[in-house]
Amino acid sequence: MRLRALLETDALGLRLLGGEDELDRTVRGVMTTDLRDPSRYLSGGELVLTGLAWRRQPDDSERFVRILAAAGVAGLAAGEAELGPVPEDLVLACARHRLPLFSVVEDVAFASITEHVVRQVSGERAGDLAAVVDRHRRLMTPGAAGGGPEVVLDLLGSDLDLAAWVLSPTGRPIAGPTAPGAAELPQPVRTQLAGEHLAAQRAGRRGPHRLTAASGVTYSLFPIRGGTSGGDTGEAPAPPLADWLLAVAADAGDWPDERLDLLHGVTQLIAVERDRRDAAGTVRRQLAQEVLELVQAGAPSAEVAARLRVAAPVLLPGLGSGDAPHWQVVVARMEGNPDGGPVAQALLEEILVDPRSAGAGPSDRIAVAHTGDEAVALLPLPAPAETDAASTSASTEAEGHEAGLHADALLAAVGEPLARGLGDDARLTLGVSAPVHSAEALRGALEEARHARRVAAARPGRVSAAGHQELASHVLLLPFVPDDVRRAFTARLLDPLRAYDRRHRAELIPTLEAFLECDGSWTRCAARLHLHVNTLRYRVGRIEQLTGRDLARLEDKLDFFLALRMS
Repeated sequence: MRLRALLETDALGLRLLGGEDELDRTVRGVMTTDLRDPSRYLSGGELVLTGLAWRRQPDDSERFVRILAAAGVAGLAAGEAELGPVPEDLVLACARHRLPLFSVVEDVAFASITEHVVRQVSGERAGDLAAVVDRHRRLMTPGAAGGGPEVVLDLLGSDLDLAAWVLSPTGRPIAGPTAPGAAELPQPVRTQLAGEHLAAQRAGRRGPHRLTAASGVTYSLFPIRGGTSGGDTGEAPAPPLADWLLAVAADAGDWPDERLDLLHGVTQLIAVERDRRDAAGTVRRQLAQEVLELVQAGAPSAEVAARLRVAAPVLLPGLGSGDAPHWQVVVARMEGNPDGGPVAQALLEEILVDPRSAGAGPSDRIAVAHTGDEAVALLPLPAPAETDAASTSASTEAEGHEAGLHADALLAAVGEPLARGLGDDARLTLGVSAPVHSAEALRGALEEARHARRVAAARPGRVSAAGHQELASHVLLLPFVPDDVRRAFTARLLDPLRAYDRRHRAELIPTLEAFLECDGSWTRCAARLHLHVNTLRYRVGRIEQLTGRDLARLEDKLDFFLALRMS
């Protein structure tokens, strides 16, 4: 707003004392101060309100006005309530520095002026930003000329002082403000916001959703509705579980409708970028679908290899013509959802991106197909010598571990927020294969991933995952043992020990677990439990007496081991 507009509002009680030629200055804010030097709090464009408490003698006026002029304020308004009429030395100082000066009548509070200016400035900024957003939408609709979501997030920061981020359903950062010094959202906060967003989506609550994070900051969450999972390709709409969200560090509870409409416009603008990204994934989905159909049909390895050679440079840009990537297969199933296959497909395209990466680009290396109620992802991995954190999805950082996707790391990254978005009867189960390097091995990788998913399905929790490492273990057998057989087996071996522990506090169960973990070594087990070896021998003897088993025999050790695992 202009300074001139303040004089036209009679209710503000302003009278111009000097600076008539400067009334077209723009007012960008308002500040009330009686500090002798308020420069540290000024950024330029403010209307400064003062009660003149800083003035002790006439020379103070020159010093005060010089500070305001150097800071680039729009004007100065002096109140008459405390010290009476504005002193002449202040009028002369403002004239020398060409600073517009107003007096404020005694019965008008500074708060009334502040409220008026803030309301006008905020409304004009919102109107200006709305025009920019509309123009940006028109630019982005036909192509990428608009510059992506970061541009409009920067506009929210610069014009409305709103810090905002775009997050995936798992809390991975898609876009954020790029201005120097812009804050980043910590990972725990992102996870918390994503979980609240998915829980609200599941409950059918209308946005924006508000949440006060553990840090004490209140965020408002706006869903970003995608068009289709494949742009204008005729594919089904993307499920709400796969929606991005716009997180704004502000409480939108008392926002006017105009500002809420503006933020909804921002989400529509970002949805255009989401749809463009999804449309770009159509080729990747088609490649994955073709490979999956060939593998399931038992096609010759040469035919599968030919399709993989086509897929490799699409999924790993820059791959040399003679280079052959390794491949990894991930199988997902969404239980309790009639559209399980498409839903699992849309979720895999989001959750298989490395949680440490930012932006939409990393998904370019993920191709997901679906058949029936199952989704299958085909992940290319660079040759082992070239594998790095940027090219592997949720890969472990531990030295010596196999490169590629690891089920436990994947579950740790996405399990918490996704679990909040699933209904009471819905479950997402994931299975991960080992990396393979040939078309001949791809069928085995698919079956391995499916088998691992069945192991995950036998575990509790709304989101569960299992990897190929577990398929070489006895643990593979346990989920498929009938419940009544489990209960009978564990009761026969462990119930006598539990009963004895309850009566005597003897800790036979912990002793048995430690003894087996130490491979039957008396000295190592005694050291771990901080017991004398003779005490340990007494406890093991009591275990054998109560169960009729001999812990020196391999068969009995194995039975105890399985009973503890199944319990």
